[in-house]
Amino acid sequence: MTDLRIEVVGSDLQLEHWRHVHNVIVPPAAMSMEDARQRRARYRLENAYLGDVLVGCSTVRPPEGEDAVATVIARVLPGFRRRGFGAALYESGLAHARVLGARAVETCVLAVNEDGLGFARKHGFVEVERYVLDGESDEWVDLRLEPNPGGGH
Repeated sequence: MTDLRIEVVGSDLQLEHWRHVHNVIVPPAAMSMEDARQRRARYRLENAYLGDVLVGCSTVRPPEGEDAVATVIARVLPGFRRRGFGAALYESGLAHARVLGARAVETCVLAVNEDGLGFARKHGFVEVERYVLDGESDEWVDLRLEPNPGGGH
């Protein structure tokens, strides 16, 4: 995995790469380039590349509320899963959330994404809520990272 590099999304080409992965992983929430530009203005977006090949992306929403809850979402294209790329994206996002002052971390996964749910649980997240957005039919799962009393996350 030494060829994996994670880059903060800056250029429109990088943003298009981020948008592509996002839309492949969460088609019910597919977004236009303008939607993606709005996300980039509010959140930290990163892409992961293996050499020159796009393998995934992530989003870090800054901490909010009294509990300073940040959201860290890692997405990996299906052909590149189970090779450590999601963990690398997640660790990068988690580190950034901590720099921003997050005291708690959540993630959000489309309920039909069994790989995503399994990944989140494997990394210490526990389910806190399932819901369907008004006017939609897709179920979403919010999960929160459980504190690790022995250190770690």
